[in-house]
Order: sequence, then C-alpha cells, then structure tokens
Amino acid sequence: MTLASTLRARDPAVGNWLTLADPAVAEISAELGFDFVVVDVEHTPHSLETALELVRAVDAADADAEALVRLPWNDPVVAKRVLDFDVAGVLAPMIGSADEAASLVEATRYPPEGVRGVAGGRAARYGIDLEGYVERANDEILTVAQIETVEGLENVEEIAAVDGLDALFLGPADLSASLGRFGEWDSDAFLDAVDRVLDAAHAVDKPVSTLALGDEEIERWLDRGFDFVMAGLDASYVVEGSRRAKSTFEAAVEEREG
Repeated sequence: MTLASTLRARDPAVGNWLTLADPAVAEISAELGFDFVVVDVEHTPHSLETALELVRAVDAADADAEALVRLPWNDPVVAKRVLDFDVAGVLAPMIGSADEAASLVEATRYPPEGVRGVAGGRAARYGIDLEGYVERANDEILTVAQIETVEGLENVEEIAAVDGLDALFLGPADLSASLGRFGEWDSDAFLDAVDRVLDAAHAVDKPVSTLALGDEEIERWLDRGFDFVMAGLDASYVVEGSRRAKSTFEAAVEEREG
C-alpha cells in the first residue's frame, strides 16, 4: 500500500520528523521501517536543493518509506517545485481558512482540478514518464493542512470539509502558543482544541496527525484519537541520546569517586 492509500483508509502510520541536513539521517529513518519521513523546510535552513537530497536518501533506502515535505508556507510556487521532487505529498503550515486549504489542494493538482504546472522533473522521471505521471498524480499526492492557530481552530470544520484535502496535522507548540497556553498540554483550553480538531476531521472521515516527542506522548495522542503520528524529531534524538550518555558517565565517575 502507498502512504496515500494507507491514510485515506484511516490505517495507522508512523513517521519521523527531519530537521538535520545530513541525508544519512533520512536514509536511516527509512531503513528503520518508518512509513514516512517529514522533511521540514519551514523551521530549518534547508534550501530546496537540500530537501531534494533528503528525499533522494529516503528513496535510496531498501525500504518502503515515503517522503513528505513541510512547505515553508502555503505557496503554490514552492509547492509545485517540491512536488516535482517525487514526494508523497506536502504539509502546509498555518492554514487558517477553508479558502487557504482549497488553495493548497489546487496547488497540488494538475488542471483542470488545480493549478499545478506541468514539467518533466524527477517525479515524471525527467520526462520519460510525463504522460503517465500527470495522469495519476492528482490521485496520489497527499495534501495535509496544519491547524496551529486560533483562526485555524475557529474554522477547522470548514477546513476539514475541503474536497481533496487528505488530512489535518495539529501543531501542538504553535496552537498552544496561539491559545495563550504554550506548553500547557493538560490545560482545558488546549485539550478542548485538540478534541475539536479531531472531531472536525473525523466527522468527514479524514485522519489527523501530530508530533509526539517521547514514548508517553505517543501513547497519549493515540489514546486521544489521533490516527497517525510523527513519532519524534531527529534533533531531539541527538539531544536525548547525548544527554543520557553524559549523565551515565557523570554518575559512573561519581560512584567511583564516592
């Protein structure tokens, strides 16, 4: 099954979130058996060339992982360039209205359903499979709208109902900040917002994802009703592994000196 068919069937999927520029990190994530990886171009210094190399690394792995790219903004010009990489789909940040979500969908679809420009890029095997790719791409590309502002929350029912939008992603950090409850994951305001996003998407049979940092958060968000998760962040793995190694060393030294 492709990632698109998995998510549209509301089957569970697990991804890894990539912020580091080394293609080896992307390749390792794919080799570990993640269903997908998200290449973040919003909150990283990645150029589009860097993002392409990470996508290539995912595809090079001996595994079935697929690449999604988080766009720097809901910009059709950037979207069409990223889609020509041959990615499974895109996430667009800060979607605040149904019109913005519809614009995202249009940017990922070839005419007459959308406004995506036709080109013989990597997705079409550099023109070798241009006709076949154009014929199937509209059905295969995933479009995911990020709900992470009060405006997006207030319009989430209309956003979720946009035809062609495949899924919602709840951005916990930005949404909690927008609510004036940054990092207060147990506050009524934040949890009510989470439930509203889940209810809006599930009412139209669309899945919802979020970023889960750590084992407890994975369990927490799955229990809450999220359908698929980005189960961690590459930089966080480095931080936590390094912190643990340093603490283990310091404890061992202290024990010997004591």
